Amino acid sequence: MTEKKVVIIGSGFAGMSAACFMAKENWQVTVLEKLEQPGGRARQLKAEGFTFDMGPSWYWMPDIFERFFQQFNKNVSDYYSLKRLDPSYRIYWEDDFTDIPADYKSLKNVFENLESGAGKKLDKFLEEAAYKYKAGMQKLVFKPGLSVTEFLDADLLTGIFKLDVFTSIKKHAGKFFKNKKLQQLLEFPVLFLGATPDKIPALYSLMNYADIKGGTWFPQGGMYSIVDAMYKLALELGVQFHLNTNAKAINIENAKAKNVLAETNGEQIFFNADVVISNADYHFTENKLLQPQYRNYSKEYWNKKTMAPSCILYYVGLDKKLENTLHHSLFFDTSFTQHANEIYTEKQWPSDPLFYVSATSVTDESLAPPGCENLFFLIPVAAGLANDTGELREFYFNKIITRFERRINQKIKENIVFKKSFGYSDFVHDYNAFKGNAYGLANTLMQTAILKPSIKNKKIQNLFYTGQLTVPGPGVPPALISGEIVSKQIIKSFL
Repeated sequence: MTEKKVVIIGSGFAGMSAACFMAKENWQVTVLEKLEQPGGRARQLKAEGFTFDMGPSWYWMPDIFERFFQQFNKNVSDYYSLKRLDPSYRIYWEDDFTDIPADYKSLKNVFENLESGAGKKLDKFLEEAAYKYKAGMQKLVFKPGLSVTEFLDADLLTGIFKLDVFTSIKKHAGKFFKNKKLQQLLEFPVLFLGATPDKIPALYSLMNYADIKGGTWFPQGGMYSIVDAMYKLALELGVQFHLNTNAKAINIENAKAKNVLAETNGEQIFFNADVVISNADYHFTENKLLQPQYRNYSKEYWNKKTMAPSCILYYVGLDKKLENTLHHSLFFDTSFTQHANEIYTEKQWPSDPLFYVSATSVTDESLAPPGCENLFFLIPVAAGLANDTGELREFYFNKIITRFERRINQKIKENIVFKKSFGYSDFVHDYNAFKGNAYGLANTLMQTAILKPSIKNKKIQNLFYTGQLTVPGPGVPPALISGEIVSKQIIKSFL
């Protein structure tokens, strides 16, 4: 019997996940990647002895990664080693900072020191969050989101109020804790979900469970170790990758995708397919690779969508080591409310932004030259702010570096030996990102599950979508799940 052919556009986490699952079922899998290396937004930058992860930098939900590899009779440890960070991360406030210990008893003491009785309340808060995490994963996250009937589950329906989908995370955290620092600590994981904490369902306290109980980890060699692991697994399964290969069109005949036209080194090539999966930006796929009559959604539909943030990133190499610096640091030393409002409501450049710093060389010295430090700065900004000029990026860099130096009580400006920025125009150019988004669609109630863009094209029977603009949503673990969901739906449909 002739192997069925699937062409996958894009080699982000969702694309490579789908590639592995399709190959496991003996499909002939071809992956087309626009860039020179696999990984999409999770690609790697090497320059002047420094190694930077260009995108995702947090390793949460280790159970999801382990689950992925175990479905191929592999383990995470077959490909990379993990270290649990302790402290997990540091939060700088206006007046001081708080280290978040990995040990739960120590964390309860931190809560108790900030608010009397908060340690015991944290037990109750996480008991509810644990239910949401387990029920959410089992009953919600692994669904293709094609029909409301998928969610007609007795346990899910009886537990719907325990999932807190109709309460905001802000109200939920406020019910347990009155201390503003504790509230912000519990609200921070949803900052990148695309709305202010008063608009994100309390269901997402499941992320607090993932943070506190699941832990914050780091793969030796950086987050690109995950990309490298999935790439190796895919090759072992027989997947063929075509790098530096830019998809130009999906050609349709008789309501079926016949092939993908791509360009590599100035040459145009047709890749024939029985099925096409696009891990490219969903909006780009519909508006640039398909003719108008085959699109799922209109321009108006997309313009009404609530986007998760974009960001300005800075990759910085220092010619010295820093003292008393953690792997992850969150700078909440200005107004959390004001910055969130500027991102999500006003959609303007932030006046005094919160920011995040990752210093991977603190954990893995191989990522920087001897005696040097590798820093990654991230400022969340509203999606769609197109005028990210060099001058504007430099303005924000100087703004956050001044605060960074003041808060860590160390000078670094004169020690910068490498610097590269990445912003809206780069997200659009490199990833074809709709409105230059970095994190996909906001996880609001009205953009959850069946209310997200569909994984299946409604007019073409063999065209599917995967990645952060469809189910289950943004983030690395959800991307692995997205690839699994779409591949299993295809395999079921094409038996």
